[in-house]
Amino acid sequence: MTLAKLRPAAIVMSAALVVAALAATAGAGQQTPASQTETKPIVRPIPAPPDVAAPPDDAVKTKSGLATRVITPGTGTDHPGADDIVTVHYTGWSTKGVMFDSSFTRGKPSTFNVKNVIPGYGETVQLMVAGEKRRAWIPEELAYKGRADRPQGMLVFDIELVSFTANPTAAPADVAKPPADAQKTKSGLAFKVLRPGTGTVHPKRSSQVTVHYTGWTTDGKMFDSSVGRGQPATFPLDQVIPGWTEGVQLMVEGEKTRFWIPQRIAYDGQQGMPSGMLVFDVELITIQK
Repeated sequence: MTLAKLRPAAIVMSAALVVAALAATAGAGQQTPASQTETKPIVRPIPAPPDVAAPPDDAVKTKSGLATRVITPGTGTDHPGADDIVTVHYTGWSTKGVMFDSSFTRGKPSTFNVKNVIPGYGETVQLMVAGEKRRAWIPEELAYKGRADRPQGMLVFDIELVSFTANPTAAPADVAKPPADAQKTKSGLAFKVLRPGTGTVHPKRSSQVTVHYTGWTTDGKMFDSSVGRGQPATFPLDQVIPGWTEGVQLMVEGEKTRFWIPQRIAYDGQQGMPSGMLVFDVELITIQK
């Protein structure tokens, strides 16, 4: 990423947090948090459950046509939301019992944004709590809708919800304007410390810094995020938009701050760039020089 000359590296939507493969292939190749313990991959096909052909009588059906049955109760009480990030272990079969995908064959759970998977899968995990294992019979209209390159017909998944977290790139509640407790500088930059830092030294205008950040327009649309890419950004502080240059100099290492940057010290009406006031959550990881 570089904000040099007011240009972000990419317009990154919230889907950058996830591996898009599940939206296309029900989960193949997704990323797993480092904290998750990997298991030995299962290279053989996982046998289909005996009720794979159709939902049994004790399955619960929703208005959409999704049918599910709890296999193992969970230990949590909260349910994931549509914008949350979930980590799951799962296996998927056709109703003929043919396995087409499984996180177990890769030896690690999969992590993705709930709203970026097939509708029936997303609906299922929102019914679950952490630690729960559930079987879902997903009608074709809630799965791949007849796509020739995807599994056909009703799909059956065994899903274990390992954990879930709120989407870190979701727009904050105060994205529209600075709250009353925000501080403001002479330039019009407004800011609020979200988490105090552990350092004592502030970067200089000439410093090179490493940060994690997410940026939104005031209507809550995310336009760029190092968090979404899973990689902190490093850049010279004097080569970014003026509001960043000023704001990051107010920070210390370990600090996370929200900035409301007026247009004149952001992209200043530059064509092709986000317009108006911009809001950034910035975490200063290190000051390199």
